[in-house]
Amino acid sequence: MSDDLNFVQQARREKLAELEARGIAPYAYRYEPTHDTRAAVALVPAGAAEGPAVRVAGRLVAWRAHGKTTFAHLADGAGRIQLYFKQDAIGPEAYAALDLFDIGDVVGVEGPLFRTRTGEVTVRAERVELLAKSLRPLPFGKEEVVDGETVRHSGFSDPEQRFRQRYADLAVHPEVRATFVARSAMIRAVRAFLDARDYLEVETPVLQPLYGGAAARPFTTHHNALDMPLYLRIADELYLKRLIVGGLDRVYEIGHDFRNEGIDRTHNPEFTMLEFYQAYADYGDMMTVVEALVTEAARAVAAVPGFADRVPAIAPPFPRIEWVPSLNAALGRDALALSEAELRAEALRRGVERPDGLSRPKLLDELFQALVESAIEAPTFVVDYPPELSPLAKPKRGNPSLTERFELFARGKELANAFSELNDPIDQRARFEAQARLRAAGDEEAGSVDEDYLRAMEYGMPPTGGVGIGIDRLFMYLTGTAHIRDVILFPTMRPE
Repeated sequence: MSDDLNFVQQARREKLAELEARGIAPYAYRYEPTHDTRAAVALVPAGAAEGPAVRVAGRLVAWRAHGKTTFAHLADGAGRIQLYFKQDAIGPEAYAALDLFDIGDVVGVEGPLFRTRTGEVTVRAERVELLAKSLRPLPFGKEEVVDGETVRHSGFSDPEQRFRQRYADLAVHPEVRATFVARSAMIRAVRAFLDARDYLEVETPVLQPLYGGAAARPFTTHHNALDMPLYLRIADELYLKRLIVGGLDRVYEIGHDFRNEGIDRTHNPEFTMLEFYQAYADYGDMMTVVEALVTEAARAVAAVPGFADRVPAIAPPFPRIEWVPSLNAALGRDALALSEAELRAEALRRGVERPDGLSRPKLLDELFQALVESAIEAPTFVVDYPPELSPLAKPKRGNPSLTERFELFARGKELANAFSELNDPIDQRARFEAQARLRAAGDEEAGSVDEDYLRAMEYGMPPTGGVGIGIDRLFMYLTGTAHIRDVILFPTMRPE
């Protein structure tokens, strides 16, 4: 036995050895429940005293032994149910083995349902099977009844440890499990929404020889057999638009993107992104689609038990404000007329962190984030961006000094980004080359010239509307969650 095991862990290993000595297998191969706990409880309606026999399985979360009888609670993904063990019912040998069970063990229990004198639906155990012995105690909290309500005090409150040990966090916090059930419901609704509108779900490369489609620094790796560098994608965009060229007129992908950037309340280096593209549409059409999609996503989250009160009211059409006038009003100056030095001075004055190393487009973007974006509460479209911030968007009709781009913001967070996609290969080459010059000047987030994408465009890309929506941030908004780590099962963390 390892010397670094604490007393409780040593005691559990001793119980494991005793179980094996008695011929009780501590780790089962399978068990077939007939009901989850919620369904089992529902079999005994109010006023009924008894119910049918059931087989339930889950984790022991409470244990109260009283001589020849024992009460326990079993929890599964649906809820919890009380168990009643009596020596006369399960036999002396099986009852004696209960002394070797611990809170946290996974068990299967079979027996009829009944309602106790206090009204709680309970399984009268006739057979019990140990399915997995817990060798490390889970940090369950304590419960107490306050004014008739059960109040649970968490035994696992350190957020750093909860994120590192998400398995334990999920095991002891039903509300955390519910959060990810709601997230899954939202993603299913998004898929159903797009499928119903004839978008085709596709997959594009995660490992790419060139990265593009966003302004971000990539993660770099090396392919040994090909002896070449590869990059984890920062966006799906350029490959999805290749498919538009190929005749797949409506495509979408929900997948992980990777950006080698800082970690804060709204950023994780690995995140989930939805991108969808529609041939023969423009950014005005895509605003209508986004309004409907966000409304449907909100409806799906609100339908999950416990979430209806958390979802904000969604009322299309969303307000629209223009990027340049809104920044000018907040700045009190014409932002686009300022030199790079003047922008840097404004950024420093407005609290932008480390503006010295930022390019002109990045300075404009940071100022907009600080002065305008952060103040947007209700879902709002910001439209018509400068070309230097939108290298993949078409010039605005009637005003080529702007581009046909919108972003959706709510509660100070960017939720969506969209363009009337640039489909002029000559203009696209010029913009790629401008990005390459910024990169050569030291902007690590600027892109490069993607010759294969330009070749695809030269075959002819139909007019296209495209949208990217951050799944994590959308779910944060719909549930009022403050930190992105709370909506990602396994967020990126420093090693322990």
